[in-house]
Amino acid sequence: MSGLIGKKVGMTSIFDENGKNIPCTVIEAGPCIVTQVRTEEVDGYNAVQLGFDDATEKSASKADLGHAKKAGTSVKRKVVEFKGFEEEYKLGDAVTVEHFVEGEFVDVAATSKGKGFQGVVKRHGFAGVGQATHGQHNRLRAPGSIGAGSDPSRVFKGMRMAGRMGGEKVKVQNLRVLKVVPEKNLLVVKGCVPGHKNAYVTIEK
Repeated sequence: MSGLIGKKVGMTSIFDENGKNIPCTVIEAGPCIVTQVRTEEVDGYNAVQLGFDDATEKSASKADLGHAKKAGTSVKRKVVEFKGFEEEYKLGDAVTVEHFVEGEFVDVAATSKGKGFQGVVKRHGFAGVGQATHGQHNRLRAPGSIGAGSDPSRVFKGMRMAGRMGGEKVKVQNLRVLKVVPEKNLLVVKGCVPGHKNAYVTIEK
């Protein structure tokens, strides 16, 4: 689907016409520069590659510098391909937040916040086992049994246990666009999106 690359600014809330307080996320969406145009004849599929957020030439590789030079733009920190653009774009064209309109629904994907090593209660929503009385003192947040002993004599793959949590790509679907602010390149969507502040996000129609 067509879309844009953006950066998560943070969360706030706005009031709708009925006076209801709605939590929302502010995203700095674009402007994104077209760095490559994929075609069926050359690449086997149609897509538009967009770049967002200028990087320093010092930190870029020669391949990135040549790629940006061909598009007539500066090196970009984040580059993503999108399919399904109805408009025709050429190298160096800018795609702005006006690609979206108020009231439509979008999907937002980003890397979630890393939580480190967590137990099963936080990671998987376990209730915890055992009672808080009868002399027990350290089993409230324990996972309990992880399998039978004699048969099958092993722990099945996929058993939900403690481990690293977060830091994965997450997509939140069907978020309504509440407001578009073209002069500041801002997009306000209902609800929360994954990632920390200033995290790169991809917004798809």
